[in-house]
Amino acid sequence: MKPSRPGASWVVFAAALGFLAGMLVMAAIVVMFPSGAASVTAPSRDAAPKVEVKPTKKEEPTPVAPPPASASSPPPEAVGYPSDDLRRRSLTLPVQGIKREDLTDTFNDMRGTSRRHEGLDVIAPRNTPILAVEDGTVAKLFVSEAGGLTLYQFDPASQYAYYYAHLERYADGLKEAAPVKRGQVIGYVGTTGNAPRDTPHLHFAIFKLGEDKKWWQGTPVDPYSVLK
Repeated sequence: MKPSRPGASWVVFAAALGFLAGMLVMAAIVVMFPSGAASVTAPSRDAAPKVEVKPTKKEEPTPVAPPPASASSPPPEAVGYPSDDLRRRSLTLPVQGIKREDLTDTFNDMRGTSRRHEGLDVIAPRNTPILAVEDGTVAKLFVSEAGGLTLYQFDPASQYAYYYAHLERYADGLKEAAPVKRGQVIGYVGTTGNAPRDTPHLHFAIFKLGEDKKWWQGTPVDPYSVLK
């Protein structure tokens, strides 16, 4: 005799029992883990090790020194340098009895700490006659603290001024705007102004006049290089 097969009711009962068991397991999990099932935490962005990259030092170009200035002769109108025209005039020496070999170049000598001489000192006994170096005009007779009794003479074309300083006195009858001739006595060697009292001399200077022809202003020219 064959055993009988279980009925459908038993199948339903077993399924229900399995479902209840599953629910009990889920309830237990909820009690044990209130926040729900174990969660997988996403890895933090900071978890990865940082790699510090230091910027490379900017390359600076090696300094290049400027080329040395080429040595060249100063232009004719440069300070202290006479033009060929002025040299060709063969100016008369400004102090009577003085020879060219007696002259000493003092143009670049310093007076004090910051002032350049820009002139020629001609040592001579007091009251030695001072001569006009070429034809021209008496532009100004002037008394100053430094130069003492002074005379400014313009050349015939009013391009250059000749400056005579530390005079003991002017020649008799000399006046401003009066014409003078080369070699004419215009004054006498002295020590007026800031000249040492025991060293009579003539301070002689030359300067190229500007377009406005101011008797007190111009570009200095070394008189030694003109008279030597």
